[in-house]
Amino acid sequence: MRLSAKNRYGLAAMVLLAKEYGKGKVIAVNNIAENLSISKIYLEQIFSRFREARLVISQKGAQGGYYLSLPPKSVTVYDIFLAVDPALFEKTEDTVSAGALNIEKAMRLTVFDQLEQILAATLRRVTLEEVTQKAMEIGADGYMYYL
Repeated sequence: MRLSAKNRYGLAAMVLLAKEYGKGKVIAVNNIAENLSISKIYLEQIFSRFREARLVISQKGAQGGYYLSLPPKSVTVYDIFLAVDPALFEKTEDTVSAGALNIEKAMRLTVFDQLEQILAATLRRVTLEEVTQKAMEIGADGYMYYL
């Protein structure tokens, strides 16, 4: 499966916010962009979608930035991906011509509908807290540490 860069960067940015959750800190987009080595402008587009989905709150001013609006255990990967790339969860379009509707229906029932349901269910089960915890266990050097 190939996820868009927006999905991957969006999830990574939310992990950075989750690491600071409950500490009363806001994180500037500049800091997140630098930490993830991505464009600040690109990241601002992602955070605009997060604001619209009410996943983050922005604080304006010289010490401004973003913080999570909900605890990391209440945010799922599905929530994040849906905010960033709603097209990911659109129904698969019909592909076979009108002359082969039975094939189209068979593909939808046996493959496409099931894939869509499994993907959505899996992403709804994984919380931002779980991803953040795993990132912290692995550590900056890439090795797994058990707490």
